[in-house]
Amino acid sequence: MTLCYTAFMDTSLIVKPMGGQLTAAVGHLPALVVNAGERAQFRFIEFFTANIRNPNTRAAYFRAVQKFCLWCELRQLALERVTPVHVALYIEELGREISVPSVKQHLSAISRLFDYLVTGHVVAINPALSVTAPRYQVNQGKTPVLTADEARQLLESIDTGKMAGLRDKAIIALMVYSFARVGAVLAMNVDDYFLKGKRWWIRLHEKGGKYHEMPLHHKAEDYLDAYIEAAGIVGAKKQPLFRALNRKRGLSVNRLTRRDCLMMVKRRARNAELPETTCNHTFRGTGITVFLENGGKLEDAQRMANHASAKTTKLYDRRSDDVTVEMVELVRI
Repeated sequence: MTLCYTAFMDTSLIVKPMGGQLTAAVGHLPALVVNAGERAQFRFIEFFTANIRNPNTRAAYFRAVQKFCLWCELRQLALERVTPVHVALYIEELGREISVPSVKQHLSAISRLFDYLVTGHVVAINPALSVTAPRYQVNQGKTPVLTADEARQLLESIDTGKMAGLRDKAIIALMVYSFARVGAVLAMNVDDYFLKGKRWWIRLHEKGGKYHEMPLHHKAEDYLDAYIEAAGIVGAKKQPLFRALNRKRGLSVNRLTRRDCLMMVKRRARNAELPETTCNHTFRGTGITVFLENGGKLEDAQRMANHASAKTTKLYDRRSDDVTVEMVELVRI
């Protein structure tokens, strides 16, 4: 029986330009895959759509694989003739362009794809399997964080006289006070903010399809209440909580994207005269650091941040970043 793969000749089922969903994006499959035949094309599409559920991982892996395919095409390599030497050379060259963690992610994407092609009998071996990833040891995170005063300055600088200000203040406060990832916050629906006992709780949509529920800080609760009331979305239970703005600067029905959220954060930070390095992830590290500075326990911060390991939480702790005068003066010679 001959299968029809015509419908799979583009990448429309893999990524969306904004967000990584399965329903948009225009483009064609890499020539390396197309030239390998219909079975290779089908397994390529199937790998990204059926095998990878997280949209952010899917988008990142797809970009990594596209880059590798182009590298192979420029060297006139056929898919079945890619060897460990080729992959190793590619990884070596890639290391001169991007960071070690990014190189490791690219290698992982290539290896997982070839694994899928092997099990689908498209190629005989996985040429990336024997390639060693560059070593990388992290003792301290690189995400820029704000001080408690700077975070307060940012929140107070936001004009809540307009819908955009109410929304932006609620988003930033939610990330600061709950240590939430931006993706988890933006994935929330209206009913993910709910009353439990006498306190209001939030339900965060975490990686791997998991949910993380926790009570909300009273200040973040105030900001979120003000936004929801002004937006008039109390009854829209299954609709996006944080929405993009329309042309009239009112709320649309569309969910706010990570990219638009980053642009908003950059703009708000600039208006508050805060560092240009401030980004979506800044607030997670800021909240954790301030929590620990005020006597919070590392294991409690771990539970709030929903980290599997306390080592991960420790990366966000910036209390030890600064070298103090007292430290320097201890060198008594």
